[in-house]
Amino acid sequence: MLISEAQNIVNEWIEKFGVRYFSELTNMAILTEEVGEVARIIARKYGDQSFKESDKDADLADELADVFFVLICLANQTGVDLTKALENNLQKKTIRDANRHKNNEKLV
Repeated sequence: MLISEAQNIVNEWIEKFGVRYFSELTNMAILTEEVGEVARIIARKYGDQSFKESDKDADLADELADVFFVLICLANQTGVDLTKALENNLQKKTIRDANRHKNNEKLV
């Protein structure tokens, strides 16, 4: 699936099942909440915290998809073409970081 297709699919889903987009502010709060759920899983699976019984069935892939869904919602409602934004961002990083990481002694 292309990013543009994902943006269209999410928009169609909102129109069919969601009635309308939540406000940008509400979606930003939801995005923050979803990122927190990802952080919770990462801290327990890869970090030093242990899983609570209620967290043992947490699904990282599903939580990352929740983040992506809300991110797409924010892009759609603010008129951001995520394909173009990602292309521009990668170009910026390529120019800025062409040698930065290769020369970082911490990464070797």
